[in-house]
Amino acid sequence: MLILSTFLTNCSGVKELTIFKKKVEREKLNLNTPTPLELENLKWIIITSKNAEEVFKRLEESGIDPVLWGLTDKDFELLAKNFAQIRNQLKITNDLLDKYKEYYEPNSNELDNGKQ
Repeated sequence: MLILSTFLTNCSGVKELTIFKKKVEREKLNLNTPTPLELENLKWIIITSKNAEEVFKRLEESGIDPVLWGLTDKDFELLAKNFAQIRNQLKITNDLLDKYKEYYEPNSNELDNGKQ
């Protein structure tokens, strides 16, 4: 009985919770700005029905296997559009990273003005 009454009296009191606000500093993201790509230089060779034999002969003389990949003028336009879309998406991603940095790592002027 003694043990039972001890447990009951300990559970009868409810502690009041105190809620407070505490300003928590934002953690630095430590995100590095992506470095620009250093792409390899390509050599474009334009082959037409008039110069095909000459181009293949020159390639063989240079020790290059005369196997080439070709695009029509329409496909080349599509390739250019695809690269434009890739550049646009990279710009959007870089802008997003900049916004995250701006939010999480405001400069000292913004802190002095109370912006965060």
